[in-house]
Amino acid sequence: MPLAITFPTAGTRVVSHHSNCPDVLTYHGLTCRAPVESRFMKFPLALITGLLVLHGAAQADTPSGIGKEGFDPTVRPQDDIYHAVNGGWIKQTVLPPEEAHIGAFKTLYDLNQLRSRQIIENAAAHPADSAEAQKIGDLYHSFMDEARIERLGLTPLQPQLARIAALRNKAQLVALLGQWQSEPLETPLGLYVEPDAKNSRATLAGVYQSGLAMPDRDYYLEKDARFEHARQAYLRYLTALFRQAQFSHPAQRAQTVFQLERQLAQLQWSKVDNRDPQKTYNKLTLAQLAQLAPGIDWPSFFAQAGVPQLAELNVAQPGYVSALAKLINSQPLASWQDYLTSRLLDGYAPYLNKAMVTARFEFYGKALAGTQQQRPRWKRAVATVEDSLGEAIGKLYVQHYFPPAAKARMLQLVDNLMAAYRQSIDTLSWMSPATRAAAQRKLSQYTLKIGYPDKWKDYSSLTISANDLVGNIQHASAFRYREMIKKLGKPVDRSEWGMTPQTVNAYYNPTLNEIVFPAAILQPPFFDMQADDAANYGGIGAVIGHEISHGFDDQGSQFDGDGNLNNWWTAEDRARFQALTAKLVAQYNGYEALPGKHINGQLTLGENIADNAGLQIAYKAYQLSLAGKPAPVIDGMTGDQRFFYGFAQVWRSKTRDAALLSQLVSDPHSPEPFRAIGASANSDAFFRAFDVHPGDRMYKAPADRIRLW
Repeated sequence: MPLAITFPTAGTRVVSHHSNCPDVLTYHGLTCRAPVESRFMKFPLALITGLLVLHGAAQADTPSGIGKEGFDPTVRPQDDIYHAVNGGWIKQTVLPPEEAHIGAFKTLYDLNQLRSRQIIENAAAHPADSAEAQKIGDLYHSFMDEARIERLGLTPLQPQLARIAALRNKAQLVALLGQWQSEPLETPLGLYVEPDAKNSRATLAGVYQSGLAMPDRDYYLEKDARFEHARQAYLRYLTALFRQAQFSHPAQRAQTVFQLERQLAQLQWSKVDNRDPQKTYNKLTLAQLAQLAPGIDWPSFFAQAGVPQLAELNVAQPGYVSALAKLINSQPLASWQDYLTSRLLDGYAPYLNKAMVTARFEFYGKALAGTQQQRPRWKRAVATVEDSLGEAIGKLYVQHYFPPAAKARMLQLVDNLMAAYRQSIDTLSWMSPATRAAAQRKLSQYTLKIGYPDKWKDYSSLTISANDLVGNIQHASAFRYREMIKKLGKPVDRSEWGMTPQTVNAYYNPTLNEIVFPAAILQPPFFDMQADDAANYGGIGAVIGHEISHGFDDQGSQFDGDGNLNNWWTAEDRARFQALTAKLVAQYNGYEALPGKHINGQLTLGENIADNAGLQIAYKAYQLSLAGKPAPVIDGMTGDQRFFYGFAQVWRSKTRDAALLSQLVSDPHSPEPFRAIGASANSDAFFRAFDVHPGDRMYKAPADRIRLW
């Protein structure tokens, strides 16, 4: 799973207004949709500061890899490892007005944006180099041509606005919802194609709940004053959209849309329920779907969506789909027209005139993320090109920034972590020999992908114009959608990647049983060949361990080595595992990240398991790398201390409260401070490294420490 941002719960559609968001954190309030296919893909949220030298103990003159200038000497690691390591940096650092979150991960993300900008601008200057260079340059130019965009205003959307206005009945409404599956818009029902969770060699279409503008249903339903503030901001935003589009009674229409979305929110499953792969696997025939939700003309919906010959599909949230059919028929057509108009205006606002861009930023940027200033236009342009032509840029990125030696070193590192995992499984006290053997089989079947895909995406069918930004966005979205639905009826392409090489992240995909590390994460500060082994194992080592561990978290452990949703556990071992994870839920439930707002230990369980197991495995791998030799003391720090300092400093970050609120209700990752504290508090090695005793704030009795993998 990624190490840092949001991922699809039950089939998130490829909609990306903020491309290349870290997949370990939801990029703190930015409603990030990464171009990922699997509903169950897991991402790491680790921000790392150094990699491993992988050849035994570091010498005394080797850099420690620990940024002691960021320490807070007034905080003891025995009381709070996170603030001991990062407190000085936090006190000294001011969030830039355009950022909701900064930290180690964001630093590398910004560096890669600069690199992508250079690649894009070079392509724009040399369009004759290739057809892809021409498209890259034209798309970038179309975004940067502010004068033309301002002159056009909302003209590019007039055909679609007219289509909405022309709706005369609910049958036409349903047909439009089907047609809009290829648009970069959120509608109440989304369609996806991915490997069948119970037959991972075959593809399966499915539908899932969608259609809310705010991060989670809590924003519509909870009484918390912070959510009420967001609701009022959303109403102002909707009013501004209708006013800019010159609709009559904009405030009244805004209320209509909000109330309709609120009803959708009441019908939707919680994010915790959506994490359950058994609950969200409901394969139905078309006849069964019609019985479940008789108020929708399903043949029309699927025909307009470009998949008219479906024999069966997965319905991720059956209760929602059934209730949605009733809602479609019970609400006036005019209300649905206002809703669709708002979705259209909101979806395309980033690509329209300044008034629309500003209105959108006032809501998503200021109200939901707490930022005070819009990102520079070039950054938004780069994100858009990354979103639409990601692998075309990635091909050039790899040539410039990913030497073969980096891939070889990463392979060695992963091998060390896998060896540690195999040893750890063999010594688990809570697992029986039969389940232990099955776990070893699954681990042996992992596929490893490093750097970049063997086969690059073909963009030849994607039409891009230097003078039509909205058209380009439509074409790029339709291209991604066509690529997705073309998979139906074909064997799963196991060579495909869910991230581009320039994405600073990593992931585990249970239906393919693969761990994937894009090139961008394999460089400083993540991959530093000069850094000490200890700090690097605490950094990138824990990240790799995190991804490996997702195959054995509460979700991933329900899939076998072939990627099928299939129980390979004995009932007794599963019960023991669930008893352990219940303790982990309780631990993280106890962390108060904002006044009156605690971490949801059930929502974050998978990532917390991966953080805890990843740290434990990384430590074991570090010990293996020493080959029985003592680690040197560097800068007054023992090897074990540097390991935990390295782990804590990768989570160095600063986040605005509004963005943190969004993360707490919608993101499966715990906030960074608690990722460092929570996992360290369960590590026996941490207690030995810092001589932690009763009375220290991080102390946990040995019997209370949660040891999973």
